[in-house]
Amino acid sequence: MPATSTPISTIIKWFPDRRGLATGLAIMGFGFAALLTSPIAQFLMSSVGLSNTFYILGAGYVLIMIVSAQFIKRPTAEDLANFKSEDKEAVSLTGGLQMTANQALKTKTFYLLWFMFFISITCGIALVSAASPMAQELTGMSAATAAVMVGIIGLFNGFGRLIWATLSDYIGRPLTYSLIFVVDMAMFVILIFTHSPFIFAVALSLLMSCYGAGFSVIPAYLGDVFGTKELGAIHGSILTAWAAAGMVGPLLLSFTHEVLKSYYVTLAAFIILAGLALCVSFLVQREFAKLTDLTDGLD
Repeated sequence: MPATSTPISTIIKWFPDRRGLATGLAIMGFGFAALLTSPIAQFLMSSVGLSNTFYILGAGYVLIMIVSAQFIKRPTAEDLANFKSEDKEAVSLTGGLQMTANQALKTKTFYLLWFMFFISITCGIALVSAASPMAQELTGMSAATAAVMVGIIGLFNGFGRLIWATLSDYIGRPLTYSLIFVVDMAMFVILIFTHSPFIFAVALSLLMSCYGAGFSVIPAYLGDVFGTKELGAIHGSILTAWAAAGMVGPLLLSFTHEVLKSYYVTLAAFIILAGLALCVSFLVQREFAKLTDLTDGLD
C-alpha cells in the first residue's frame, strides 16, 4: 500500500474541494482489488502452477502500472482555473499552509495523527485476522456462516472507505475521525455482551467500515493540515503506523487469547485504546487551531 501514496497525493491535488470522495474512491479500489485478483490467481495456480502464477501476475502488474503511470500528473494552474470551492474549510484547515515533509515531521500534530491512525488500524487488522474463530467462539456461529460473514465484512471494509471519506468532505476530517472512534467503542462493547450471531455480524461489519475509513480519511486529513506540497512523502511517513499496527494488532489478540483463553480481555483493551485515540483526536483539533492562527498571522 505505501506505493499508493503517489497517485493518492496527486488525486487530492486535482480535487481540493472533495478530497475525501476522491481518496475514498481510490482507496476503495485498493480494498476491492482482492475480489478481482483472487479468482484470477486461483485459476492460474490450478492451470500453470504456483511459480508461473507469480511470474504472470508480476508481469501483468508491471505492465498495468507502467501504462497507468503515464496518466498521472499534477494539475496545472489552468486545470484548476475554474475551481471554486463553496466550502473553504474543505480546501485547507490551515488557510493554505504548505509544509514540506521535513517540516511536518517536526510538528506535534503529525505524531498525534500517527497515533490515531495506528490505533485505528491496530484494532481493525486484529479483527480481520480473527473474525471467523471469534464469531464461532463468542456466539456459537457455525463455520459456514462465519465464512459468509467474513465475505460480508470485507464489503463493509471496502465501501466504508468511500462512505466515511465522502462524509468527511461535509463534516470535516476531525469530526469524522472522532465519530469513527465513538463507533469503534460502541461496537466493541456490543461484541463483548452480545450472544446473537446476527448482532455480532452487524457490529463487526460496522467496525470493518471504520477500519477501512482509517485508510481513506487520513490522506485528506494530512492534506488539510500540512497542505499538498509534499503530501506523498508525508502520507508515506504516516503509513509506518500501518506497518507497526500490522504486527501489534494480530499479535496482541492471538497472545491474549492463547494466554487467557478468551477474546473479552482484548476487546476491552480495544475499547480503552479507541477511547484514548478519541481523546487524541480532540488534541489534534487544538493543534489545528494553533496552525491556523500561525497561518493567519502570516497573511
